Amino acid sequence: MNSIKYRHEHKLYINLGDYYVIRTRLKHLMKLDKNSKGDEGYFIRSIYFDDINDKALFEKIAGVNHREKFRIRFYNNDVSYIKLEKKIKNNGLTAKFSTLVSVDECNKILNEDIDWIRYKDDDLLKELYIKMKSELFIPKTIVDYNREAYTYSTGNVRVTFDKSIRTGIFSKKIFDEDIPTVKALDSNIIILEVKYDEFIPNIISDILQIGERRITSVSKYALSRAFG
Repeated sequence: MNSIKYRHEHKLYINLGDYYVIRTRLKHLMKLDKNSKGDEGYFIRSIYFDDINDKALFEKIAGVNHREKFRIRFYNNDVSYIKLEKKIKNNGLTAKFSTLVSVDECNKILNEDIDWIRYKDDDLLKELYIKMKSELFIPKTIVDYNREAYTYSTGNVRVTFDKSIRTGIFSKKIFDEDIPTVKALDSNIIILEVKYDEFIPNIISDILQIGERRITSVSKYALSRAFG
């Protein structure tokens, strides 16, 4: 993890009307993400980690320039591909590191059975192990949502619409499809995320109207932690 590849990332709240207009225009220019199941996109479930003082949560709320967060994530309830991710935010730029974990490894981590990590040749797992041991990192909350994603090769642009955001509050049963969840954001509000490398083409920027919209400090983790 010596070489860090940073990307630009903007997040905005938009209403349903804006969503339908932007989506219609983007579909003529951008490709639907290869993991999508039709226009509805795909389902994401994550569980986020934080320390006993909720450092990641409060740094996000305070807008700290350099911060990081850890989560475990999988897609469309497919447990054959589960990722442990570390996301870094540095002066408005983001970078992400990930490694694959099995269902058994994931369950052990969530139950704070982590001594086995010492014998793994995996830097990211070992970093999580150190944080769980020294900073008392624990899994905090499950976050569910549906993502509709589009890509554009020039500028390596990725535009996503995150909808139906819900939280499992205190549950750690990440593999239970029937855990009770509550709505974390009004259904009429959608989170628009825009990610790109060095630049975003004008043709995409004009559709999104980034310069005219208010870039917001949006965090699905923070939204979900409002419930506990």
